[in-house]
Amino acid sequence: MNICIVGAGSIGCLIGARLAACTQHAPGVVARGDTLQALLRHGWRADTAQGLLQAPARVVERASQLGPQDLVILAVKGPALRAAAREIAPLLEPHTVVLPAMNGVPWWFCAAGPQLDPAPLRSVDPDGDIATSIPLRHVLGCVVHVTASRPEPGMALHRGPAKLILGEPAGGTSERAEQVCDVLRQAGFDVTHSGNVRSDVWYKLWGNLTTNPVSALTGATIDQILADPLVRKLCTDAMHEARTLGERLGCPIEQTPEQRHRITASLGAFRTSMLQDALASRPLELDAIVGAVHELGLRMAVPTPCIDALFGLTRLMARVRGLYPWAAANPEAGA
Repeated sequence: MNICIVGAGSIGCLIGARLAACTQHAPGVVARGDTLQALLRHGWRADTAQGLLQAPARVVERASQLGPQDLVILAVKGPALRAAAREIAPLLEPHTVVLPAMNGVPWWFCAAGPQLDPAPLRSVDPDGDIATSIPLRHVLGCVVHVTASRPEPGMALHRGPAKLILGEPAGGTSERAEQVCDVLRQAGFDVTHSGNVRSDVWYKLWGNLTTNPVSALTGATIDQILADPLVRKLCTDAMHEARTLGERLGCPIEQTPEQRHRITASLGAFRTSMLQDALASRPLELDAIVGAVHELGLRMAVPTPCIDALFGLTRLMARVRGLYPWAAANPEAGA
């Protein structure tokens, strides 16, 4: 299988290193700057609980240098997605699968939901450019349950679970999804072929949409967030709002917020991806993780006051620090 990874951060490097070291499907990778140089010098690298995985990497600066692919894994951060979507056009053939291994509400979420207005979310795809560049027929939904970091360019540090959930955006199972699942299982991932990946996306988001912005605002690790009773209550109230919204979206959640808190607390003291980005002065994935939920609440007429407050406060903090554009698309404009 011809595989290309676009985005060689912590998740991209972990997937790339596992594929290159453990399977016959050595992926190409699109990278630039320090990451490009590191991959050229050292190849794929992932520091795992089982030891260092390292393998040669086929690195290019432009996707057009690779040619058509069978599988394109998008592992970029949300703010970089529009540019990446335009760049991968030369990689797409009618059979090509695009797997977005990303956080938050994906650009395809509304188009794949029969009970929703299929118009793109302004917070995620303000001009519809991503949906135009990557037609829904190419997309395979993906949820990443992996805690990883990037200690240096071109390297992933990973401990704990390595779980991926894959499925067709509109639901059901398929042969192509099972083929991709098999390849990733060969690479050592715990992979589930889901018949309802939209619900899986919403379930992961249900936890991230509170802990990520709170951690970026405060600098606190997960254990510190959940240990503060007032902050824990804010997260709980916001999760109740998202749970109600999920029912309207066809993505019900059976757990209570407290049950989810206990699962999150079991992971120990770790920094969320948004906190890692804030500490490194990188743009925040605020729109896909929080802004999209705020916008869906407006679209579905479901009140989300706690989520709105978290979004507004984190957005303002990020703007003041230069981590979020002042002129970003305004979800409220669609209300």
